Amino acid sequence: MFGKIGSRAPCVLFSFLLLAGAASSGAAQPREPSGRECSQDAGRFVTQKLAVWQKRLRLDDWNISVTLARASELKPKTLGNVHWDSDKKIAVIHVLDPADYGMPYREMLDDMEFTVVHELVHLTLAPPLSGIQRNEANRLDEEHAVNHITGALLGR
Repeated sequence: MFGKIGSRAPCVLFSFLLLAGAASSGAAQPREPSGRECSQDAGRFVTQKLAVWQKRLRLDDWNISVTLARASELKPKTLGNVHWDSDKKIAVIHVLDPADYGMPYREMLDDMEFTVVHELVHLTLAPPLSGIQRNEANRLDEEHAVNHITGALLGR
């Protein structure tokens, strides 16, 4: 997965850039969004991207949700995960919360979209959808293939 986990909240950095631009232009200075507002904005963004990519990947018959997760809730050095029940056709995607990102706001949102698509590709490769059996021996190969497919879908 791409991206870096860091301690600087990207919304604060983004807000600083907005404030600096507003100050130099003489425009009214917008207030700095709180961490909660940043998380809400990011939550709406990933939910919108989920709807787009769920349709594109023909997973319309699945009930899929996306939530933001703190780094402590994810495996080390990961930016998200997906848990599903193939029989019930339900899945939950977890995406790293903005508070744990260390990159500019726009890059963070791009990375969050990558994570959503990445996890949906994992879902499309899961048995019984693909017939591919998952095990520890092929886990790295699957991860490489999922990253490649995701990059191609997003044009990256």
